[in-house]
Amino acid sequence: MTTPGSIEVGSIEGRIAEELGVRERQVKAAVELLDGGSTVPFIARYRKEATEMLDDAQLRTLEERLRYLRELEERRTAILESVREQGKLTEELEAQIRSAETKARLEDIYLPYKPKRRTKAQIAREAGLEPLAEGLLGDPAVEPLAAAAAFVDADKGVADPQAALDGARAILTERFSEDADLIGEVRERMWVRGRLAAKVKDGKEEAGAKFADYFDFAEPFTELPSHRILAMLRGEKEEVLDLVLEPEEPVEGPSSYEGIIAHRFGITDRGRPADKWLKDTVRWAWRTRILVHLGIDLRLRLRTAAEDEAVNVFAANLRDLLLAAPAGTRATLGLDPGFRTGVKVAVVDATGKVVATDVIYPHVPANKWDEAIAKLARLAKEHTVDLIAIGNGTASRETDKLAGELISRHPDLKLTKVMVSEAGASVYSASQYASQELPDMDVSLRGAVSIARRLQDPLAELVKIDPKSIGVGQYQHDLSEVKLSRSLDAVVEDCVNGVGVDVNTASVPLLSRVSGISSGLAENIVAHRDANGPFTSRSELKKVARLGPKAYEQCAGFLRIRDGVDPLDASSVHPEAYPVVRRMVKTTGQQVASLVGNTGVLRSLRPADFVDDTFGLPTVSDILKELEKPGRDPRPAFKTATFKEGVEKISDLSAGMVLEGVVTNVAAFGAFVDVGVHQDGLVHVSAMSKTFVKDPRDVVKPGDIVKVKVLDVDIPRKRIALTLRLDDEAAAQGQGGRQQRGGAGRPPQQRQGQSGGQGQRQGQGQGQRQSRGGDRGGRQAPAPANSAMADALRRAGLLNPNDGRR
Repeated sequence: MTTPGSIEVGSIEGRIAEELGVRERQVKAAVELLDGGSTVPFIARYRKEATEMLDDAQLRTLEERLRYLRELEERRTAILESVREQGKLTEELEAQIRSAETKARLEDIYLPYKPKRRTKAQIAREAGLEPLAEGLLGDPAVEPLAAAAAFVDADKGVADPQAALDGARAILTERFSEDADLIGEVRERMWVRGRLAAKVKDGKEEAGAKFADYFDFAEPFTELPSHRILAMLRGEKEEVLDLVLEPEEPVEGPSSYEGIIAHRFGITDRGRPADKWLKDTVRWAWRTRILVHLGIDLRLRLRTAAEDEAVNVFAANLRDLLLAAPAGTRATLGLDPGFRTGVKVAVVDATGKVVATDVIYPHVPANKWDEAIAKLARLAKEHTVDLIAIGNGTASRETDKLAGELISRHPDLKLTKVMVSEAGASVYSASQYASQELPDMDVSLRGAVSIARRLQDPLAELVKIDPKSIGVGQYQHDLSEVKLSRSLDAVVEDCVNGVGVDVNTASVPLLSRVSGISSGLAENIVAHRDANGPFTSRSELKKVARLGPKAYEQCAGFLRIRDGVDPLDASSVHPEAYPVVRRMVKTTGQQVASLVGNTGVLRSLRPADFVDDTFGLPTVSDILKELEKPGRDPRPAFKTATFKEGVEKISDLSAGMVLEGVVTNVAAFGAFVDVGVHQDGLVHVSAMSKTFVKDPRDVVKPGDIVKVKVLDVDIPRKRIALTLRLDDEAAAQGQGGRQQRGGAGRPPQQRQGQSGGQGQRQGQGQGQRQSRGGDRGGRQAPAPANSAMADALRRAGLLNPNDGRR
């Protein structure tokens, strides 16, 4: 990246340092490394001395802010040049432009000088009406119509005094609406005092029922959570809702904003001839120009804030999914459930290689139950299978029951069954990479292979899928494509490099996520491996076509070579630091192989004794930790949830049941939990802890195994309310077979702008609305296609079964 403009780069670095709460020299070092082509994972891991221990989170923030501030400088330079070319750049204006700290402030200052189509104000100036506008503003004692009479000129298009006054008003309106300081002040006032209001469009009540919570709704801008903003914006997009940005609570009389504008330009009502005309001009400017402009600005601000939060939620959930515990190198039988089309079966060996495939038909309409069990038993025995991975889609519980009977009938096989998220499996199956990886296999069977492999190593398998298609976010199809992709790609990069990659088994998609390795370079590595056999040392990577010194520097430490010629190649110790280890070997009198893993000897060494001009204490300390447990996997140990026997469908649930389940997704309003009945239950944020929970991710994350209590079961609408607080009281049995809401709610929370039928729900607190999705976006919260969120919402009954189906 380059830094354009006349502003010194140090000012950017100083500002970032202040925002991060670190020293400017740390930021300068990181910027230099980023500009030199280093990746965030490489800098965080192997350049700790240079950045003085900036971690990956700080570096990601630094990288994002650096991008924003450099774009700001580019825009600042362009604006200065534009105003200079117009001959209007004064010292005062230049100082204002150079001191602008945000893009919004910069654009406010530039607005009067921004080239635009001829406006009414420009036409009025050309007609010679500016002196009239100035005169009335400067001396309200002048009678407007009398003053305007002197400016009547039919040749200039000013037919009468009223036309002259209209032109003068246009000039003042433009001046008021382009005053940067004024706009900045009222924008912030409106942000603090204003609110977003929604009403249902006439005749859209039934078609837009999923947005029912917003049919008569208003909430302050500063209190709106991201999911509500996105829900309302979607309701507007689907032409169900009308949205209005209200600058303040409705009041009688003139707006307070008109008073601010009047004060700014010295306009007061003292009964003078022009006072009323000037007041009317202020009102006209506010309602027709300033309010409209601010409405656009604040709508963008709301969307941006909501997008940022939604992207963060998606990124955090994706990180948890990618770093889920791997089952490891164990032969696995993958089952992709289905009814009419059968259950697709794939067996992969310990390395993930496909060794067998089949299709069984244990469910309706074929009902070949015993035949299916016999086939699975034969495959499991023939290939020494340890694990059964069951996709959690349609027919998953029936297939889980099949696997359970297989295990009970054949205890000698010592099988373990695990339910696996199949989010994105169909996307992988139809992908170009899958057709290259499994060229002779039917598309339907590839899903079973993916399910089996993602149990063995979730990270290695999920990197084959576009992160957006994994879909563990909220309203992801409403988000900025660039912003979402950039964030999710960063998460994948951090996860892959944090775990490390076996260069002799890794796929092209996995290798392409390693620091310094592009897709083309990943293909070259695999081609070299196929042509020459497994790599025996990291140094052999230098023989790969187009893998130069810089790429080698960036990637070598993250690539692992098991059973190679040098034991260090299986660790995260970077080759550039091998001389440090050699000095340790010499000091201890050990061989490298005997030093690795020798905790007693390693802990007897003093890190400071091995510090030199190149490698400081942080790197030496990291090396010693790595040598104790070389190639250690930062992911948690593998464990499975056990679904309760006899609880297979929603009708088997009853209020008060305590169950074990798996967290499938986390949103801003709570977490979805799979308890094995086809519909995920919802734990609303208010039912997660006895203390206030601001962010549900502080309590749970996707993949967590949790114990939950059933609070409320709504069988007709397939909704399940759960709580993590096991001492919560379940609801009493209600009418019509429904459980009444209650138990986990906070004090009732009345919504603004609510009336009519909505008012009947005012007594239901946030927690008491759990079974309706928690999300005030409506009873059928929309979700994107091809996403785990869609699957979760669908299973929870919050999405039409046909919406977003893969």
